[in-house]
Amino acid sequence: MGIIITVIKIVVILGFLVLIHETGHFVIARLCKIKVNEFAIGFGPLIWSKQTEKTKYSIRLIPLRWICKYVRGRGTF
Repeated sequence: MGIIITVIKIVVILGFLVLIHETGHFVIARLCKIKVNEFAIGFGPLIWSKQTEKTKYSIRLIPLRWICKYVRGRGTF
């Protein structure tokens, strides 16, 4: 049982660190007037999304990844 709690703690801590990292990408892109196409939590099937004038915000089924897709030059990252 102890190992399960430890794994859950590690996943939560890593998830929080990735949240901070991807939010940094989002904020800096906005400050530099770069269009952010999507800011998402997780991957897999879509659970919820909201499209604003500039950005699509979404939550996906497996919350182990954050995504900040933005336009840079001619390509989309």
